[in-house]
Amino acid sequence: MKLVSFLPLLCLALSVTLSAEDLHPAADAAGFVPLFNGKDLTGWKTTGNWVVDADGSLTLHPREGEKGWQRYDAYIATEKQYGDFVLDLEFKINPKGNSGVFMRVADMKEPVKTGFEVQILDTYGLEKPGHHDCGGIVHGIGPSKNMVKPAGEWNRYTITVKGRSVKVVFNGEEVINTTLEDMKMADRPNAGQIAFQDEALPVWYRNVRIKELK
Repeated sequence: MKLVSFLPLLCLALSVTLSAEDLHPAADAAGFVPLFNGKDLTGWKTTGNWVVDADGSLTLHPREGEKGWQRYDAYIATEKQYGDFVLDLEFKINPKGNSGVFMRVADMKEPVKTGFEVQILDTYGLEKPGHHDCGGIVHGIGPSKNMVKPAGEWNRYTITVKGRSVKVVFNGEEVINTTLEDMKMADRPNAGQIAFQDEALPVWYRNVRIKELK
């Protein structure tokens, strides 16, 4: 009787498992630095009611009467501009929550036209997500799979922007791997500010860190 070795199959299975886990960088991954100091908004600018909680997470507490998404000065944006980088973060929203992660914004008075946004939206359970659903790049491309968790749970994005390429890993799944040209965003700059959208709805961000690429 011929003996069959299962070692190659076992190695393959382990490789697949590890690669899925490794899509998000480890907590001690080299090169990453926090984008928030855990105490205040040093290095950021906003007129919105963003606060740093005791646990170091960044929270939006909308003021009474605030509404809409075109209050661009209420977005919170880095003072520094970033070119090629890996942005790793977690976020949480309430039911019907809405926010967004903007990258390479050249002009914060026109973030939609001069940057691009990875959507944050309560679209849990949606079967065929599009560009405006959670995990999609607004006006660009939808995620390959709906990975958003129910409202109230923490989600994770790892967004890699290098040259003209953009990759989004969402809760352990690579949902976008494309280029700005393929999304018809060839006019977007190679560097700009990172910003979080103020939709006048509560949103939480934590473990926000960045690794600049050379």
